[in-house]
Amino acid sequence: MTKEQIFAKVKELIVNELSVDASKVTMDATFESDLGADSLDAIEMITAVESEFGVTIPDEEAMNLRTVGSIVEFVEKNQ
Repeated sequence: MTKEQIFAKVKELIVNELSVDASKVTMDATFESDLGADSLDAIEMITAVESEFGVTIPDEEAMNLRTVGSIVEFVEKNQ
């Protein structure tokens, strides 16, 4: 998958999981500040990404995934 394809899928997951407007989901958007996610939302997002892309995101790594772009880059490197 290309970075653009990964971003499109991650964006779709975020819109569905967090019920946010798609226009707010950019590579630079942070989950807490920009998308209004709390810690439970973050866990659900990580689980959804793992399921969608067949990757495992270690807990210590998940703590550092604060932006949409960081998740896209993680998936790109680990797919």
